Amino acid sequence: MPGRIRQKTKSIEETPLSKIARRKFIQLSVVAAAGCLLQPGREARAQDLPRLSEDDPLGQAMKYTHDACTVDPSSRPNPAADQTCANCALVQGADGDAWRPCQIFPGKVVSAKGWCTVWSPKP
Repeated sequence: MPGRIRQKTKSIEETPLSKIARRKFIQLSVVAAAGCLLQPGREARAQDLPRLSEDDPLGQAMKYTHDACTVDPSSRPNPAADQTCANCALVQGADGDAWRPCQIFPGKVVSAKGWCTVWSPKP
């Protein structure tokens, strides 16, 4: 019939992994490895994380404060005047940093001078 368009269809078949040539497999592996090495994932650092606000709902539940001096030591579960986030077992990061990550508040940093009710002494 005139004016009729014929469509050619090609059958696309996937090549099983066992049929890929060893040389091609090695080439693909090298390219994939190079991509991982040239563009490594960026690790989050404490400087990149937001600071925990005293108004944060979890912070309020744990009675978090940026300055431990404002908390009466006798009102603490384990009364001691020297309890700060800097000497808590749950705080991570380098000693001396003013703001450090805490296991209680994931994705945020706390003040080294801060305090909350979950304070635990370092072993």
